[in-house]
Amino acid sequence: MVPRLEQISNVASFPRGANWTGKSGRAYDLVAERFDNFALISGNLYVVASGTLVLWVGAVEDVVNDQQSRARFRLAMDCADRVFRLKAPEDEVARMTVIWDLEGAEPATLSAA
Repeated sequence: MVPRLEQISNVASFPRGANWTGKSGRAYDLVAERFDNFALISGNLYVVASGTLVLWVGAVEDVVNDQQSRARFRLAMDCADRVFRLKAPEDEVARMTVIWDLEGAEPATLSAA
């Protein structure tokens, strides 16, 4: 039996997990977002990537309040083909540490090799 088109599109809209390893070795369980229609939501961090290369990591506050981050985000969006999200730590130091760690991240399957 062949699935109907609406069944296929409904399955594709559910978030998928993606395991990435930060440059510190810490494992992150990121949620894949649809690249063509995601929105930055407060309280989350986002990883914008092209394939396995991380182009930008940050939050909506970074795009709004930091001119350099906003410029990097725009450039990343021109080159990227995927975006992931995770819950942002509430502590500012922890949030910046996670951003630093994810800027050098790679998919866990690559780092395990």
